[in-house]
Amino acid sequence: MITDIRTESPFWLMKNGYLETYFSLNENINTDFVIIGGGISGALLAWSLIQKGAGVALLDRRHMAMGSTSASTALLQYDIDRTLHELIGILGEKKAVRAYKLSLKALEDLEKIAPKLKIDNEFEPRPSIRFAKLKKEVPFIEKEFEARKKHGFNVELWDEAKVGKHFPFAAPAALYTAPSATVDPYRLTHGLLQDAIKRGAMIYDKTGVERIERLAKSVVIHTSQGAKVRAKKAIIACGYESVNYIPRKLASLSSSYALVSEPIAAKEMWFENCTFWNTSDPYTYGRTTKDNRIIFGGEDEPFYDPAKRDKLLDAKTKKLTKQFEQMFPDIPFKVDYSWAGTFIETEDGLPYIGAIKQLPHTYFALGYGGNGITFSQLAADILTDLLLGKKNKDAEIFSFDRKTD
Repeated sequence: MITDIRTESPFWLMKNGYLETYFSLNENINTDFVIIGGGISGALLAWSLIQKGAGVALLDRRHMAMGSTSASTALLQYDIDRTLHELIGILGEKKAVRAYKLSLKALEDLEKIAPKLKIDNEFEPRPSIRFAKLKKEVPFIEKEFEARKKHGFNVELWDEAKVGKHFPFAAPAALYTAPSATVDPYRLTHGLLQDAIKRGAMIYDKTGVERIERLAKSVVIHTSQGAKVRAKKAIIACGYESVNYIPRKLASLSSSYALVSEPIAAKEMWFENCTFWNTSDPYTYGRTTKDNRIIFGGEDEPFYDPAKRDKLLDAKTKKLTKQFEQMFPDIPFKVDYSWAGTFIETEDGLPYIGAIKQLPHTYFALGYGGNGITFSQLAADILTDLLLGKKNKDAEIFSFDRKTD
């Protein structure tokens, strides 16, 4: 059973506190669709469905956005953990390119959604750079450049001299791409939920799901409060805890670590304050925040063991701090917050979106991978179509039974 998915006091929660008040469910209700999970995945889907006039109820056993969302570093990219040329080798060219195009569209859609919400969610478009750490990784970067260039993505190949012109660290090659973005995921989630409520969505926190009863044409959610929710379909969107509802293993769990610096006086920490990551396995990555902090993370460990994960936090904090200082020796990086969380990776780097045959009237929005928020928006698009009875030609790419070309 996966329940402990992060350490205490993640940055976004400490920064924002309890933004909004929600209530637990204490009466039986009927609706079209019931979403289990009040993080970014559930919020995006609820917001999408309510735009189409559907009835929506959303439940979370915690306060809203207090699970994986509050621990996300929210570095938004269209990049998938598997590079385009790697994914072509797995899925075939047509499906791999389509997956990347859809991820790009999801990122562009998030940029359109963010300003519609009545809250400053700190969405900021940025470029991105992915750099090789070793010379032997240069062919990998070059191959990815050729694959993206061939299929029309906005990408530049930088050599060692150009990297050195813009950054204080050495790298033999890099991909410079656009778009990328950063956001406050906690504020974005609350903005989506509040807007959905104004449009008629029913949002309940501190309401756990004890049992899902599947009837001939509907589901009944039995809650921890004793109340029931009857709906046409249930959607599981509770992040990494969703594995508790799935009858087979789909992905591997890891522990990941992140730091946030104290505010820094400089308006531009590095070139264009772009998001960055490298080709290491596991990779490290960085971004800035609106209040001039730096988020730096990585040092993943391939296990799910909350006690062991949390015990490593001090050592990982020291190691990540040293790595950052080696990369940016002129930036005064003083750690203000650090945390660890559970992270799930799929073999092909893609999310799982859709239904499982063994579980009637039940759909899943599982944004597994390094760009989970982008995948959450992708899931909202696909599932809105499927739930409303429309065909979606892209659903098969992310289905539980997906096939290669």
